[in-house]
Amino acid sequence: MQYNAITFVKRPTAEITPDIFERVTLQTPELKDDEFLVKQTHMSLDPAMRTWMMDNEESYIPPVAIGEVMRAYGVGEVVESKNPAFPVGARVVGITGWAEYVLGGADMQIVPKDVPVEALFCALHIPGLTAYVGLFEVLRPKAGETLVVSGAAGSVGSLVGQMAKAEGLRVVGVAGSDEKCRWLVEELGFDAAINYRSANLAEQLAEATPNGIDCYFENTGGPIQQLVYSRMNRFGRICVCGMISDYNRETPMPGPNWMDINLKALRVEGFVIVDHYDKAPKAVETITGYLQKGQLKYRAHVLEGLDSAIDGINMLFNGENQGKLLVKF
Repeated sequence: MQYNAITFVKRPTAEITPDIFERVTLQTPELKDDEFLVKQTHMSLDPAMRTWMMDNEESYIPPVAIGEVMRAYGVGEVVESKNPAFPVGARVVGITGWAEYVLGGADMQIVPKDVPVEALFCALHIPGLTAYVGLFEVLRPKAGETLVVSGAAGSVGSLVGQMAKAEGLRVVGVAGSDEKCRWLVEELGFDAAINYRSANLAEQLAEATPNGIDCYFENTGGPIQQLVYSRMNRFGRICVCGMISDYNRETPMPGPNWMDINLKALRVEGFVIVDHYDKAPKAVETITGYLQKGQLKYRAHVLEGLDSAIDGINMLFNGENQGKLLVKF
């Protein structure tokens, strides 16, 4: 049986352009023992994909090789199996690719069919685990503190802010449009939200954080980074989850001077989620509790068809997506 896939054929030097991908037709493989075939139904588009395209063998995960099917996280149904742990009809989630069919991998997990795809990808899978680890394992917030999160209207940032609110923090979000800022405050309950495209960014941040900043969840980099850094309180914590504004730059923007890390006794810690899969059970338990109490909301931005991924991925970098970006097959 033939199926459609999109391969990665050229590394980008700056922005992601359509010519770095190639649409191909492939043949489903003959299964070997313990293998299983998954028909993908939904695929996640994530900022991390840009780092997977880099020629960087020292990264946390090997880069996508030229000629390979582009890597992704996805959900689908097992349609053929020689692995008794993954029977035909099971619904699985894990690392897939930009393809209609994929071979099941060791990382895949069976998930209940009654869990909506939006809940799975927006809250319970990678975004939820990322938000949980960054907030509770890295930042370790305390009630009454002030937290600022960049990329706050994204799948991870929106969860971070809502969970922090549930734990009694003052939460300030940074996003890329007035509409997103209204959503953060009016729908998600953030205390304040700032459009990073504003001319008076420093003044707005100062007004939104009158007692300084104790925790910063960094998703984007960009001008807001230096402004937040300068308002960090002593013993503040900075969690570096992503730097989306730098992924398409040949030369990253210069970072803040380290003097305040010393004088304010700040802690700055980066993480990547593949190092924290062991925390998934606790994360799912915690997030499920928030969902049951009505303390977490989310929204998905769904694109139709595999080909939509080629142009759609750039929505992550220009801010056009309205929620977690998914491709529906």
